[in-house]
Amino acid sequence: METRSLGTSGLEVPVVGMGTWRTFDVRGHRAEAHARAIVECALAAGVSFFDSSPMYGEAERVLGAALGTERDRALIATKVWARSPDESRQQVRNALDFFGGRIDLYQVHNLVNWQSQLELLDGLKRDGKVLALGATHYSPSAFGELETVMKTGRIASIQVPYNPLERDVERTILPLAAGLGLGIIVMRPLDQGALVRHTPSASELEPLAAFGVRTWAQALLKWVLSDTRCHVVIPATSSTAHMRDNAEAGNPPWFGSAERAYVATLARRSI
Repeated sequence: METRSLGTSGLEVPVVGMGTWRTFDVRGHRAEAHARAIVECALAAGVSFFDSSPMYGEAERVLGAALGTERDRALIATKVWARSPDESRQQVRNALDFFGGRIDLYQVHNLVNWQSQLELLDGLKRDGKVLALGATHYSPSAFGELETVMKTGRIASIQVPYNPLERDVERTILPLAAGLGLGIIVMRPLDQGALVRHTPSASELEPLAAFGVRTWAQALLKWVLSDTRCHVVIPATSSTAHMRDNAEAGNPPWFGSAERAYVATLARRSI
């Protein structure tokens, strides 16, 4: 698994991480035991960067419990997502309880109330409970505001969607992040699963075999990571087999421009 420096955060991250939206919003012994199995599989494969949020229901709690005594092997990126100061502080208290009293990367989720959230998170960083700060948004309509936050100098990373069919970040967000030295976490690399519902044939994937690609999901993850401005990609999964496949995509070699164009063509055909 290749690692990359996540901007100015001080974090060295594996290029393939794991998201927890939907997949870890579970309750019950069997479902939570399955979550533990996925986390164990992830850590064994070198996938040690985990992203969550209070917006994801039970996901933070389930992830924290799944890590258990292995917390020190993981890098935790979570988020604050609240309109009121009291709710923000409660979300922070919950997250610190779930993750052993510290958060590696604390992000403002979807820029909600970002000015006051950064004040709160700055205090946690000064107290040594948080290592680095970031901001996220999923919608191109908010990228102008995201650029404003990026230029404040108060965050070390951003989290944005990027895949062969969602390329809005290429216009201004990726160049600006690179110029400012910010880390980039990529959400929705598989377009929330839409890009893998119909997969190219084995013969269509064959030209990518020299890059270690066996599956269409691996091709999509490598497509993102071959843009080296991107530091970590965070597909969510509820399958240990898919987790292992995802991890394999974190190994070089990376695509050149011709291979990226080829994957983009296949992606357009797959929808």
